Amino acid sequence: MVETTRQEADVFGFHSGDIVQEWLWDDDVDDSVRESIESVTGEDLVDEDYDSPVDGVILWWRDGDDEDALSDTIMDAVDVLNEGGPFWVLTPKPGREGAAAATTIENAAKTSGMNAATPQTLNSDWNAVRLRAFGKGRQ
Repeated sequence: MVETTRQEADVFGFHSGDIVQEWLWDDDVDDSVRESIESVTGEDLVDEDYDSPVDGVILWWRDGDDEDALSDTIMDAVDVLNEGGPFWVLTPKPGREGAAAATTIENAAKTSGMNAATPQTLNSDWNAVRLRAFGKGRQ
């Protein structure tokens, strides 16, 4: 489990000492993902009320939530993200309750001035999609 947890965290590109902000936490999130990030950074995740600059963002997204709300949340999160910091949208995998269509994330990202990468398998229940500002390198 420790190896799997470490591999999950390595996907994100976070480093020791990074402050990572978590958006849209709910009781359905995967605590092992959260713990793996905290293990790598050595820091507790901060919530969306944290208003100082952060080094990375994870945003938990489920189908059924409003796409416009996703765009708004992305823009709010980018406001406190240090330039070039990793920004990830986590969504349940296809076939799981709350799975969001890739087009929903892509459209919300575009509306927010971001590009969405191809979803990556994070674990058996969650996918992760990296967002980057337009013109910020390859996905």
